[in-house]
Amino acid sequence: MSKVISIINLKGGVGKTTITVALAEFLVVVKQYKVLVIDLDPQTNSTVSLIGEDEWEKRNKTNQTLYHLFKDHIDDTCDFNLEKSIIKECSNLYGGLSNLHLLPSSLDFVQIQDRLINIGQTALIRPFDILKRTVSSYINNNYDFVLVDCPPNLGIVTKNGLNISDYYLIPTIPDHLSTYGIPQIISNVNSFNRRTESNVQALGIIASMYRSNVTRHHTTLKTLQTKCAAGELPRLFDTKIPLAAKAADATHYEAEGINTLKQKYGSSGSNLYEAFSLLTEEFCEYVGC
Repeated sequence: MSKVISIINLKGGVGKTTITVALAEFLVVVKQYKVLVIDLDPQTNSTVSLIGEDEWEKRNKTNQTLYHLFKDHIDDTCDFNLEKSIIKECSNLYGGLSNLHLLPSSLDFVQIQDRLINIGQTALIRPFDILKRTVSSYINNNYDFVLVDCPPNLGIVTKNGLNISDYYLIPTIPDHLSTYGIPQIISNVNSFNRRTESNVQALGIIASMYRSNVTRHHTTLKTLQTKCAAGELPRLFDTKIPLAAKAADATHYEAEGINTLKQKYGSSGSNLYEAFSLLTEEFCEYVGC
């Protein structure tokens, strides 16, 4: 039985994709798990990070992205095929990791977002049930972990991610603007649980793009720690993901000759490599793996 985790923040640019991709790679390489990344974000950052733009364009032209799954339910067509759409041996590590797979997103998602609410009329199912009906049995039989990179909102597409999830993670820059929407995320997920009889649990908050020399980052972290201790917010991960140029390089698929995590995320003494190593251990502790 797989464990499914949605990665959510209402604000873009908080390191959500970097954490999704790195956590997937560390779980595969270090822990030897089989992992599927589901990219629900129309920005397709996880997709391009794991397969590159050329492969994405080929898949998009042949109806092999999640856009085509949702479009099928709007237009009453049958273009999407799950097994053909899942891409195997993803990542630029070792020329591709056999146990890291991807269900890609598409920029074309933007074209149909306003029409998703009509799915209940055309497909006779709830709009947030589309992904669950399509992937649940397949992922439970094939993966240890599924990481869902959600768009920066709480719309129908994100709710499709929540509807297959056991947990959700909130990456955030430790500043006011990035943390402002965290209570709204928690409130909305709790409401979603009540209305759908789901039980998606908060795995915690991860401080990303952290700068140790920035006063507001220290201040915000203290505020988060206080609220977590008071039970107002879920746990705050001890691990902080630093702001580093290497993080941007790590999401660049076209980088060649990368055969180890240390090459991709920095030497064994680098802050970024050590941070993701610790994050993986902490993540596994909290999900019980």
